[in-house]
Amino acid sequence: MNPALPLVPDGGHTAYSLPRKKRVFAFLALTEFLGMSVWFSASAVVPALVAAWGLRSSGQAWLTMSVQLGFVVGALASALLNLADRIPGRWLFAVSSLLAGTATLLIPAAGGSFLSVLFLRFLTGVFLAGVYPVGMKIMATWTREDRGTGVGLLVGALTLGSAAPHLLKALGGIGDWKPVLLLSGTLAVAGGLLASLFVHEGPHRTAAPKFDWKYAAGIWRNKEIALANLGYFGHMWELYAAWTWVPVFLVASFRGSGVDERWAGLAGFAFIAAGSAGSLVAGRLADRLGRTVITSAAMALSGLCCLLAGLFFGGSPWLLSAVCLVWGFAVVADSAQFSAGVSELCPAERIGTVLTLQTSLGFLLTLVTIRLVPTLERIVTWRYAFAFLALGPAAGIWAMLRLRRLPLSAKMASGRR
Repeated sequence: MNPALPLVPDGGHTAYSLPRKKRVFAFLALTEFLGMSVWFSASAVVPALVAAWGLRSSGQAWLTMSVQLGFVVGALASALLNLADRIPGRWLFAVSSLLAGTATLLIPAAGGSFLSVLFLRFLTGVFLAGVYPVGMKIMATWTREDRGTGVGLLVGALTLGSAAPHLLKALGGIGDWKPVLLLSGTLAVAGGLLASLFVHEGPHRTAAPKFDWKYAAGIWRNKEIALANLGYFGHMWELYAAWTWVPVFLVASFRGSGVDERWAGLAGFAFIAAGSAGSLVAGRLADRLGRTVITSAAMALSGLCCLLAGLFFGGSPWLLSAVCLVWGFAVVADSAQFSAGVSELCPAERIGTVLTLQTSLGFLLTLVTIRLVPTLERIVTWRYAFAFLALGPAAGIWAMLRLRRLPLSAKMASGRR
């Protein structure tokens, strides 16, 4: 694209200059980062909460699972009601981020009741269903040939937002959990305010479709979309279990090696944050080489890390951190490309619904693996607890290679599949 030329609009929409497009990209990435900072706000301070409330492994798992479950409920409701396609994305995104931040800010005031905390975490997940998939829908209205790069930028921002609580914990002190939640909630509120002012849909937006509650169920009749979703489910089988438990795994390993826990907090932040670079690199490569190629390569690398990371437990903290950095880079690199792919395979006026349904079912699957990891850790120790996560990438690679052989997959990445 010639930078001197304006974007060509669809259907008579106003054209936007490339500098304005880049400005919206920047604000969309920033607000996604701020809004998603609440996702792991409680999970990042698990050791402090264990000390405060005497949590067992099931209670620890529910700190993240409650958010996942809330996200699933919110996203399924949104998909069935076609909210992401019928409500202006700017306002749905902004209000959802504000409410997610508010729910998080209320946790320190919950009086120490674990059930009230789980309820507020559930509400946080419900509201985040209006942030993540809606952000991707907005990005799709600004992109075509560069959609993989655009959605990769957005998922990279989400990844940094997810990692932020671990950095806040490391910088703000290990023992106190309240400042992490207060800071994360404040960031999400700020993200909602900024989104209301500076984020809006682009020239490739379409008119709001008629309400059709049956559309979400009918998606599965499209073989290409079904295979892309199966690939995404294989990716999700691994991703959130790794994001939830690898930082805890690092704390346990660093403690065993006699290294200050603050370094483990920084290593946990680096593990998740490395995925932001993975998302950006994979986005650019997928636009040039194809979505099925890049997603399969990323899953192969992350699946290998699932098998190998535990073997370094209790050894050199720096070698373990290096392995986890590679894992963190690969584990989320493919995420944006599944979303970019289904947005190219489905009708333009239904992108919001399709993306919301994809993410809701993917996050539902994460409940299984998040809960299984601590159980496996008790049975086989950290040395082998992550190995079963490799089943997800293996299934995802199979689905993407099947998708690559179908003629209509040429709709992805400008024919590069």
